[in-house]
Amino acid sequence: MKQTLTRPEKAVVPPGGMAYKWIALSNTTIGMLMATVNATSILIAMPVIFRGININPLDPANFSYLLWLLMGYMVISAVLVVTAGRLGDMFGRTRIYNIGFAVFTVASIGLSLVWSQGSAGAIELIVLRMVQAVGGAMIMASSAAILTDAFPSDQRGFALGINMIAAMAGSFLGIVAGGILASINWRWIFLINVPIGVVGAVWGFWKLREIGVRYRARIDWIGNLTFAAGLAMVLIGVTSGLQPYGGSPMGWGNPSVIGLVAGGLVVLAFFAYWETRTKDPLFHLELFKIRAFTLGNLAGMLGAVARGGLQFMLIIWLQGIWLPLHGYDYTQTPLWAGIYMLPLTVGFLVAGPISGKLSDRYGARPFATGGMLLAAVTFGMLMLLPADFAYPVFAGVIFLNGIAMGLFASPNTAAIMNSVPARHRGVASGIRVTFQNVGMPLSIGLFFTLMIIGLNATVPPALYSGLTANGVPPALAHHLAGLPPISYLFASFLGYNPLQTLLGPVLMQLSPADAARLTGQTFFPSLISGPFQHGLFLVLTFSIVASLVAAAASALRGGRYVHEEVDLAPVAEAVRS
Repeated sequence: MKQTLTRPEKAVVPPGGMAYKWIALSNTTIGMLMATVNATSILIAMPVIFRGININPLDPANFSYLLWLLMGYMVISAVLVVTAGRLGDMFGRTRIYNIGFAVFTVASIGLSLVWSQGSAGAIELIVLRMVQAVGGAMIMASSAAILTDAFPSDQRGFALGINMIAAMAGSFLGIVAGGILASINWRWIFLINVPIGVVGAVWGFWKLREIGVRYRARIDWIGNLTFAAGLAMVLIGVTSGLQPYGGSPMGWGNPSVIGLVAGGLVVLAFFAYWETRTKDPLFHLELFKIRAFTLGNLAGMLGAVARGGLQFMLIIWLQGIWLPLHGYDYTQTPLWAGIYMLPLTVGFLVAGPISGKLSDRYGARPFATGGMLLAAVTFGMLMLLPADFAYPVFAGVIFLNGIAMGLFASPNTAAIMNSVPARHRGVASGIRVTFQNVGMPLSIGLFFTLMIIGLNATVPPALYSGLTANGVPPALAHHLAGLPPISYLFASFLGYNPLQTLLGPVLMQLSPADAARLTGQTFFPSLISGPFQHGLFLVLTFSIVASLVAAAASALRGGRYVHEEVDLAPVAEAVRS
């Protein structure tokens, strides 16, 4: 499809007058904020949650529970978001959005009431989180499409910028909220969503209207099943690859992991073939003929890959090294890591609405491209920081990184949504969110792999010599030094003292001085800081490359492009009547 600069289309005047667009913006913003706050608040509350159901998350037998409680929500939402968007195009975007709000709220009630202990309680939490992800997928797929319907093209960047700010701010505010609520009771992590969900759902059913173009078609059952199965297989394989296998610190040599990833790619290849043959496809591959749509989604996924896993790495850097070295107890590090990461959120809050509004006038290309270039620069600056950095410098760098992501996110989203026909906005929004959501687990899998490669090369001999020098028997020291690095990475991430957790009862056999030295706040951070810097170099190098490719894709998207539509006045008149 040839791209040309076009006049902004006339907006449909919704029921209730122009005030409707602000109703749509405020409700969808609440929905995005709720979904993303919940996605990250659980990270900080994990130790309290597992203590509440009497299970040790660091026990190797329970590691899969920990991993799936973290990753299950991401996998399910990534798999279902395109289907939710397609259903919105067919049956109404606000209807799917409101149902999603209700499902999310009901699942939150169920999570707050989990009744079992031990493994059964963990499974109930994982299943209900997946149900919650179904509602989250409906919210995320529909919110951008609802805003695109409600706002004229010359205001969409601003509206979608506010929506994106809510999503990004929620992901970091959730870390702080999780620390505060977990100190009261772990059930509050989920219960806090209920009043927000009830108000949002009732408000949505009452005030939101179907003003978009609906496109009646048959459901592509084969497309839905093959896409869901193929993507789920790939993401489950990537998630399982983080678990140790045999004598290896990672599971990438596990035949089941290889089979899941390879089989998932084969199923996705069949899905792509099927979508070119069926009359009413799920994915509408012809949308990828639109350059602004294709390159915008590519840039969005690469941006998600560049920043997704890195957020985990920065939190582990703070919790495992910097905060203990500065006198913070391990049990307090999750909350303070969230607080010290707030400059990143502030940067996004500053840049998001400004770049969105300016992109409405000048197009997405300069802001999205500049944002990704600035992101690459900030990743390079993080490489130069020592493990025990000066916080004002660190805060300044991550603030600039937040500015970079704010410059990119809302213009890129607006450009994608502007480029597609009105009848396909739901599925287009679903595809956009899928690219981003797939980027997150892929990023986490890749970044943890690179980090563990760096740690596994140098930590074992240093840990062995440090343990034996402080009275740990050589046989036990050899065993502990050979443990997969992910065990102490997750210990730090969850707010446990890594060596205190690993040594356990052995501490009683050591002299008080040796035990205090090993479990103090300097031994482990000093031990891991050098190897961590090596692993972080690998991670940041990849982030720089991904950001530069995303910048190139953004630069090649073309000028400001709004898909030309037929006269929408008859549709508006029909809706008002």
